[in-house]
Amino acid sequence: MTNETAFVYRFEPAEGAGAPPLLLLHGTGGDENDLLDLGRMLSPGSALLSPRGRVLENGMPRFFRRLAEGVFDEDDVRRRAIELADFVDETRGRLGIGAPVAVGYSNGANIAAAMMLLRPGTLSGAALLRAMVPLSDPPRADLGGIPVLIASGQMDPIVPSSNSAKLADILLDAGADVTYRTLPVGHQLARADLVLTREWLELAKEQAK
Repeated sequence: MTNETAFVYRFEPAEGAGAPPLLLLHGTGGDENDLLDLGRMLSPGSALLSPRGRVLENGMPRFFRRLAEGVFDEDDVRRRAIELADFVDETRGRLGIGAPVAVGYSNGANIAAAMMLLRPGTLSGAALLRAMVPLSDPPRADLGGIPVLIASGQMDPIVPSSNSAKLADILLDAGADVTYRTLPVGHQLARADLVLTREWLELAKEQAK
């Protein structure tokens, strides 16, 4: 499916009440299908909105440009984060779903973090799996206690845990309710991510009642 902002995406409607909608954001080389199974396992019954990144790097979809591994084109980060926020706001209004919780992996986690800093209010929370600081000079944002999970990998060769910890500090300073965990894994997602994120989502859902 495609909408006015030309994102290709998949949408699965909710199968019951009470489960938060999830915005699924893939990593480099993924697409709109990559995280659907993860979303179903994390929050059975949730509406799932899963867009494909609009930037191509050697044919691989991403959500924003980078200059080298770990070096982001920050002007593009800002522009793409606003584009994605516009897409989410327009699409959720048309589909009749609430503000989603982002579940982002790697590049998808980075764009979710940028969205929170640049467009507070679009997301109701975020699980950032293998995320890095997306902006070297982030704007002042008021995240008003929204729940955020950051899961870094102790053996991750791409994202230093110190960088993920810095992102946690930035989001804490912006007022988010941040849970930061370092898992005994590398950059790839593991069962530990599933267990941790599912437990975090359940807790966030209870606290929102």
